[in-house]
Amino acid sequence: MALLLGLHMTLVVGACHVTQGAPGAATPEQRFFDWAEPTFAASEYRARRERVAALLMEDAAAGAAGVLLVPSRPGFSDGSTFRQTSDFLYLTGLELPDSVLALELSGRARLFAPARDAVFESASRPNDFPGRPLADDPELARRAGVEVVDRVGLAAALEAWTREGRILFLHLGREGLEVEAEPVRWVSPERALYEYLRGAYPGARFAGAREALARARMRKSPAEVALLRRAAAITCEGIRRAAQEVRVGVSERELEAAFEGACKRAGAQRLAFDSIVKSGANSLWPWRILAAHYNRRNRSLKSGDLVIFDVGCELDHYASDVGRTFPASGRFDPEQRAALELSTAVADGIIAAVRPGISLLELQRMAEATIPPGRLAYMQTGVFFGHHIGLDVGDPSLARVPLEPGMVFTVEPWYYDHVAGVAVFVEDVVLVTEAGCEVLTASLPRAVDELERLVAPD
Repeated sequence: MALLLGLHMTLVVGACHVTQGAPGAATPEQRFFDWAEPTFAASEYRARRERVAALLMEDAAAGAAGVLLVPSRPGFSDGSTFRQTSDFLYLTGLELPDSVLALELSGRARLFAPARDAVFESASRPNDFPGRPLADDPELARRAGVEVVDRVGLAAALEAWTREGRILFLHLGREGLEVEAEPVRWVSPERALYEYLRGAYPGARFAGAREALARARMRKSPAEVALLRRAAAITCEGIRRAAQEVRVGVSERELEAAFEGACKRAGAQRLAFDSIVKSGANSLWPWRILAAHYNRRNRSLKSGDLVIFDVGCELDHYASDVGRTFPASGRFDPEQRAALELSTAVADGIIAAVRPGISLLELQRMAEATIPPGRLAYMQTGVFFGHHIGLDVGDPSLARVPLEPGMVFTVEPWYYDHVAGVAVFVEDVVLVTEAGCEVLTASLPRAVDELERLVAPD
């Protein structure tokens, strides 16, 4: 809602610039590139915009008359760290708050940004909040690799596009342009922008951009693969370090701390998602069930327990997601061992079948066919056998699209047997290559005997 209100005030009322502190204030005005740097060269982001525009233009109804609108996250200062929306980051590499990228499919790209950053402004505290120009900063326009203009001009552009009958493309997720029947739990910047535009510009024509953005983001560049490789390596080492702390009596939260500390020390800026470390009875439940309660995820390990790690770090905005299962007592019992060997065998079968030309849907059907009928009820492959990964843990993906070299996704068949009280999990990250695939998490042991040695090396 913050973005919707911000857009409304900007488009209808205009920008309100906060004045700088008194002359001679001790703290100099800040500049955008003093605080943030794009991860890649401007040429990479330009190539991405060109590819997305070309994919959207494949829609014969759109032609070159469409405009892709990609909003950024609202600026805030509530104590949490700003993280840009992934589509905006993918196409610009910039942490600009409260902005909209307008990509005309005919070629012109403009960033409608606030003249100044409100988070950096406070007339009563100029020494602490000395101000920061955004659209008013000529250095931003020079280095961004895309035309930067004051957000006030977005209203006139929208009016012109609506009058000309141009299609406005937005990425609204799987639900597309349709409003969900159930109450929306949270409103994304994209949804807020769409709802605002639908009311403010009743003559506007809209279309979804999910498929084009998914097709573009599914195939990673060499620079993206390099980051994903490093993020995977950091996560693997973090799990290895945390496994050394696995023993009866230690708590799930202590194991989370061991993993997260190792990732931060290795250079990761943040977690890709809240670490999932679950043991015993907790291991039998998916994350969304456990996370429904405030203090559920702090169980102490008991003799005979299994403990599952489903964890990942984020490095320069790129995510990792890796899973392993360890025995709290240092050894798997026969039933635990059989379940883990089955889960690993299914994962191995999927990995062996990965190659250019096969789709995720085909891999899913193949995996289901390899599971013994008596175990099928407990083994979940479905859409959850894996997911694309990149700027998001669950990058946009299309299950029927053939795999191509440069695509990166996880392989994670789940096993939950509530009858026997056994749950196991193994998850790896794979890169599709010309010859098949490369397992980016191969450095982390996954065989049963190797996992036991990580917990009890002697």
